Amino acid sequence: MKKLTGIVICFIIAVVAWLLGMKFPVVGGPVFGILIGMVTAKLVDVSSFREGIVLTAKKLLQFSIILLGFEMNLMSVLRVGSKSLLVMIFTLGTAFGVAYIASKTLKIDKNSAILVGAGTSICGGSAIAAAAPIIRAKDEEVVKSISVIFLFNIAAVFIFPALGKIMHLSDVGFGMWAGTAVNDTSSVVATGSAWSQMVGNDVALKFATIVKLTRTLMIIPVSFILAAITGREMKAKAESQSGECEVSKVKISKIFPWFVIGFLLAACICTFFMPGAKAYGYLGRSGKFIIVMAMSAIGLNTDVIELVKKGKKPIVLGLCCWIAVASVSILVQYFMKML
Repeated sequence: MKKLTGIVICFIIAVVAWLLGMKFPVVGGPVFGILIGMVTAKLVDVSSFREGIVLTAKKLLQFSIILLGFEMNLMSVLRVGSKSLLVMIFTLGTAFGVAYIASKTLKIDKNSAILVGAGTSICGGSAIAAAAPIIRAKDEEVVKSISVIFLFNIAAVFIFPALGKIMHLSDVGFGMWAGTAVNDTSSVVATGSAWSQMVGNDVALKFATIVKLTRTLMIIPVSFILAAITGREMKAKAESQSGECEVSKVKISKIFPWFVIGFLLAACICTFFMPGAKAYGYLGRSGKFIIVMAMSAIGLNTDVIELVKKGKKPIVLGLCCWIAVASVSILVQYFMKML
């Protein structure tokens, strides 16, 4: 009963956060969920319901990624992929490379660097939600990463359109830039909308949105790579601590991101079985709501005071990744004569 109560608490917080996210889409429901969860944990003792809260933060989070696949039409991805794939590859490598170097320089934990790199290069909170269970990230690391991504989402909406005008970008060029360099889907839409209002057409907005959805597919290879690295590290740790005989206890099946297979299957169903069906949209939105539930649970498990104390370095890390990705996206487009 207490487990169910913990899940219900997360659900109630998520409903409020979801409604606030609809009212203020640039901030988004996941950020509101974290904030309300942290405030609730300070005002109310939820320790008795910890089991249900943890279940929401871990298991439901993985299930939400599967549901997101129902928003992914692979045919649309293929149409845009030939134009955007090279830009995505460069921005993806840049984000993780800069995150690694900056984390070593700033002495930030590896998990936070991976999560910020994934959030910056792929799709903000959804990528963090996918990577977190694979690398065994702590709730505090997830919250810090989501907060960093949120900060630069807000900045992008105001800065990108102005910079695009200064650089005299075409509508397609700006759409590609926003789609590959702005972190979260809602922020990509907001940034594209701001540009469209300035130029009087929706070309950039539509192109940026499709590029962003294409970029979301990068969750699949990145998750497999992270799973392989995590498995190797766990085996090496087991070997060093207990000898060769203990290495077999590290089961790859527990590390392998099975939920990403579910994401891909959902995308295939959306593409080949009754494409365009309204039910897929509902399933995709359900996935986003469950992410808000999971972030609410993570907020309930987070000490806000400790978070503030440790929050400066991750912001610098996020800034480095953000500037690097935005710059590389423009440079690749310039050399490919896409601007």
